Amino acid sequence: MNPPESSPIPDLEAIAQRPFLGRLAAYSKLCGPGWLQGAITLGSGSLAGALYLGIIMGYHMLWLQPLAMILGVVMLSAIAYVTLSTGQRPFASINRHVSPILGWAWLLATIMANLVWALPQFSLGTAALTQNLIPALSNSTTGGKFAAGLCLFAVSYAVVWFSASGTRGIAAFETILKTMVALIVVSFFGVVLAMANQLPWKEIFAGFVPDFSLLTAPAPGFAAAIEATSENAASWRALIVEDQKDKMIAAFATAVGINMTFLLPYSMLRKGWGKPHRGLAIFDLATGLIVPFVLATGCIVIASASRFHTQTADVLEGNAVRPEMAGAYQKVVDTFLKVHHGSGVFGGMAPEDRQQLRQGLPEADRTLAAMLANRDAFNLASALTPLTGKAFSQWIFGLGVLGMAVSTIIVLMLINGYAVCEIAGLPPQGPPFLMAALLPGLTGCLAPFLWTGGDAQAAIAVPASVIAGALLPIAYFTFFLLMNSRALLGPNAPSGAKRVLWNVVMTVAACVAAAASVWVLRTKMLGAFPIGKLAIVLLALLAVGGLIGFLRRSRQQDPNKV
Repeated sequence: MNPPESSPIPDLEAIAQRPFLGRLAAYSKLCGPGWLQGAITLGSGSLAGALYLGIIMGYHMLWLQPLAMILGVVMLSAIAYVTLSTGQRPFASINRHVSPILGWAWLLATIMANLVWALPQFSLGTAALTQNLIPALSNSTTGGKFAAGLCLFAVSYAVVWFSASGTRGIAAFETILKTMVALIVVSFFGVVLAMANQLPWKEIFAGFVPDFSLLTAPAPGFAAAIEATSENAASWRALIVEDQKDKMIAAFATAVGINMTFLLPYSMLRKGWGKPHRGLAIFDLATGLIVPFVLATGCIVIASASRFHTQTADVLEGNAVRPEMAGAYQKVVDTFLKVHHGSGVFGGMAPEDRQQLRQGLPEADRTLAAMLANRDAFNLASALTPLTGKAFSQWIFGLGVLGMAVSTIIVLMLINGYAVCEIAGLPPQGPPFLMAALLPGLTGCLAPFLWTGGDAQAAIAVPASVIAGALLPIAYFTFFLLMNSRALLGPNAPSGAKRVLWNVVMTVAACVAAAASVWVLRTKMLGAFPIGKLAIVLLALLAVGGLIGFLRRSRQQDPNKV
C-alpha cells in the first residue's frame, strides 16, 4: 500500500465523546471518499435515469432510486469494512483470497464502465453548454460541440492533475467536488421549491411506497391512451413495458456503479484511513452519497413527472410535430412499427414504404408516441419557464447539469488512473497515473459526434446505464465472498449476530442486483443474436468460478474454518 498522502486526522475516540453537533461538525470536516462517490453517482446517468423515470412512470417510481442507493451503500460499507480492517488494496486481496477470475473481471469491468460512462457525461455536458448556458455555441454544430467538449476535457483533467500534486491538491480537490455536489442538489431542489404550489404532494408521497406490479405493466396514466389505439394496443403495451424496464434499470444502475466499488477503497487508503475510521466511513457515505443522491434524483423525477408524464403539448402542436422534437418522436414511432410489424419486416421495407407507415398512423397512436418521446434537460428547463422565468430555468438547469457532467468526468478519470496503474503494478501517482486518467476524457470527447441521432442527447445514458448495471453483480458477489474470508480478515472478521446481519443484508443487495441484471439482459439482442442471454451465461460462469476458487483457497489458508 502506498503511504498516506494526507496529514494525520484527529483522534476519533475523542471526537466520539463530543455532543452530537460537535461530532457532526468534526466528521463533516474529515469526510472525503463518500463525497467522491456522490460526485460520480450524480452524473448524466442519474439525471437521465430520474428524468426518464418521471416521463414514463410519473410519481409511481420515486421509491426505486432510494432503494437502489440503500442497497448500494450496504455493499460499499462492506467494502469499506474490508479495506479499513486490512489496510490492503482489494485487487490483490481478491486474487489471493477469492479468485483471480473475479479479481480481473472486477478490474476490467471497472475500466469498461469508465469508458462507457464517459460518453454520456460529455454528451450531457456539451448539451448543457450549448443549449442551456451558451446558446451561441449551438449556432455552429461541429465547432460548438468541439469547443464545449474541449472545455470539459481541459477543466476536468486540470482538476485531476491538481489532485495528484500532493496533500494540498487532495484537499482542494475534495473541496471542489463537495462544492459541485452541493451546487447540483441546490439547483434541482430550487426548481421543485419554485413548483411547490402546483405539485400533487399526496401522489408524490404515495410514490415512495413500492408497487412491484409496475415492473411488468404500463404505468396507470397510459391506460386510456393505450386502449384508444384499439387493435394496436398489444404492441404499444409491449413497447411501453420494455421501455419502462430499460429506464428502471438505468435509474437503478446509476445509484451505485461497479466503478464506484473500485474507487472507494483506493480513495480511503489514499487519505490514510484505517481500522479506527470504519464508523466515519459509514457516516461519510451517508452524508456524501445517500442524502445528495436522494434529494437530487427525487427532485428531478418530481419535476419531470409534473411536466412530461402523459403530456404531448411540448411534442405536438396541433397535428404537427414540433421541429425540435421530431427526432425523438420518430424514434418512438419506428420502435412501435418494429414491434407491430416485426423488426425484420419493417427494416426490409423501402424507405418510402416506411415513411408511408409513419404518416399513416392514426391520431391515437401519434398521441401515445408523443407521450413517450424522450426529452432532455433543455426541454425540462423550457417547460418550467412559466414558473421560474426563462433566464432562471435555463441557468439553474444548465449549472446543475454541467456540475453533474464535470464532477463525474473528473472522478471517472481518477478511477481509470487507479485501475490502469493496478494492472501495471505501479503506484497510482505520477505520469503513469495521469496518462491513464486521460483515457475516459479522450473517448468521452467523441460522444457529441457519435451520438448524432434525433433522440435527446441525455438518452445515451440509458444504454450506458444498462451496460454498467449488468456488470454490477460481479462486484457485489466478489465482496460478499471477501467479507466472509477469515483468512483475510482474521480477528476483524464479523462473528455471531454481526456476521449473520452482514450476510443477510449483503445477500439481499447482491440478489437484487443479480435479478435486475438478468431481468434486463434476457431480452437483449444484437441483430438476431441473443447477446443478453450469452452475457447471463458468462456472469453465471464467473460466479461459479469465483465461488470454487474462494472455497479452494479457504481450505488451503484456513482448513478448520471453512
